[in-house]
Amino acid sequence: MGRVAGKVALITGGASGIGRATAELLAEEGATVVLTDLQDVPGEDVAAGIRAAGGKASYFHHDVTDEAAWEKVVGETLSEHGRLDILFNNAGIGGTGVPVDEMSLDYWRQTMSVNLDGVFLGVKHGVRAMTETGGAIISTSSILGMVGAPNTAAYSASKGGVRLLTKAVAMECAARGLNIRVCSVHPGYIDTPMVGGAIQRGGPERREAILKSQPMGQMGEPRDIAEGVLYLASDAAKFVSGSELIIDGGFLAR
Repeated sequence: MGRVAGKVALITGGASGIGRATAELLAEEGATVVLTDLQDVPGEDVAAGIRAAGGKASYFHHDVTDEAAWEKVVGETLSEHGRLDILFNNAGIGGTGVPVDEMSLDYWRQTMSVNLDGVFLGVKHGVRAMTETGGAIISTSSILGMVGAPNTAAYSASKGGVRLLTKAVAMECAARGLNIRVCSVHPGYIDTPMVGGAIQRGGPERREAILKSQPMGQMGEPRDIAEGVLYLASDAAKFVSGSELIIDGGFLAR
């Protein structure tokens, strides 16, 4: 216990799934958690649940594609808590299984706006906030940021962008002498509302296909990813930067 005690963590997409599990785990381990999302009711509920369990948490409505919103959320975090030690860029949207030749430019741009532009803005304002004090920035990519899959052109491109944005900024922070570590986490198929929505659209055969693709025979849980984020955010990972942490039940090992 106490692996991030005294640290202040900002978590986007914190109202459900991986973001919620990470907010709860970091709070359990002593961090003050600021979680953000567009889903205000569940977001407030997560923060209230953390406080009821004895942790410290607050919630902000936050569109990660809006730079002014980033300035406000980071500014209020610094004003209230005096520092930002951990940023988890987790907010994102999934794909809809559209073939590339049927994909609209609007859909492509929407995916990039949330999954890549939103992470860029987080990294930009996270580095600014951590320049004097140091910290850790972790961003959610995907196994599809490592390998391709049919009908995932926009999603895979956005998540691959997160992977290399992470490496570039990690090198930049090191070259500038900033004590800021920057890493990406790459979930496989995790039992979250996002994956659940994809299964619902695809029907029972979609779930069966996902399970058959898993070397361990099952999907992961949000807590599995949260544990990886906790490690990367903690001082146990003080020599880890520019790295990609794959948590996929062995999917990519095939």
